Amino acid sequence: MKIYHKKVIALGLSILAALFIFAGCGSNNTEKSTDSSSAQNTADGNTLDKIRKSGVLVVGSSNDAPFAYIDAKTNEFSGVDSDIIKEIARRLGVKKVEMKQIPFENLLISLDNGSVDMVTDAMYIKPERLQKALFTNIWYTEAEAVVVKKESDIKSKSDLKDKVIGGQKGMTFLELADKWKNDGIVKDVKVFNSQSELMMAVNTGKIDACVTDGIVAAYTLKQNSSLDLRILSPYEPEASGKIGAAVRFADKDLLDAVNTELEKMRNDGTLKKILEKYGLPESYMVLSTDAAVTKNIK
Repeated sequence: MKIYHKKVIALGLSILAALFIFAGCGSNNTEKSTDSSSAQNTADGNTLDKIRKSGVLVVGSSNDAPFAYIDAKTNEFSGVDSDIIKEIARRLGVKKVEMKQIPFENLLISLDNGSVDMVTDAMYIKPERLQKALFTNIWYTEAEAVVVKKESDIKSKSDLKDKVIGGQKGMTFLELADKWKNDGIVKDVKVFNSQSELMMAVNTGKIDACVTDGIVAAYTLKQNSSLDLRILSPYEPEASGKIGAAVRFADKDLLDAVNTELEKMRNDGTLKKILEKYGLPESYMVLSTDAAVTKNIK
């Protein structure tokens, strides 16, 4: 009987120990989950209030000149998208806008997990992206350009046959390049992680051409005269798109506030002045409020 009781007691102690272990594991898991989601999707509707109280709006960008980048000389957040969001923030009573550098393909992921408040990096408003985030009204439009070496025998799109071209990971223009490959317009497509790598690959002859952002291409060639490159012309763009900033689905208060100030800037001419400052052609400007609504984007 004593042996039996000892076995029962031992068994009971084992069960209690196991319960404590499981309880401890459960507590740790809950804590980890809380930590990982502490910044995620502020669904209480007070996002703008929190930003105003902190005095800082954090935006995500791939450090992409001339859209949203840190100027190497001044160490200031600069660019087309930068100027737009900084003016909006000023009007909303937010003292500072900080840029967090994130690879372009990870921008919406970082937005969703709460690493940034917004994404402002010349991002096309596309149906698949509208499934991942809310987008502001349209800031401006743009299209792709094909960049080749100055002495290249490529004079038109038809000359790209049997050529190897490049595109940047995560960008709409890489999708266009892949389409050209599937359609037999180009021989192959190489993928690069950044605009600088992409342009340098053309410059050094690793690839014959690249398809990239038209505004970025023009800005890069203007800023860096050492690049032996030119933009293919004549060329009819195929992937023109509408640009806006992205916010989380839960942050409708922030979206509405940003859109309200954006439309004021559109109406009072501030938006046009910013776009002109960076040399955007009038065909890229969206100056009509009716044309700025993002719903029904196709």
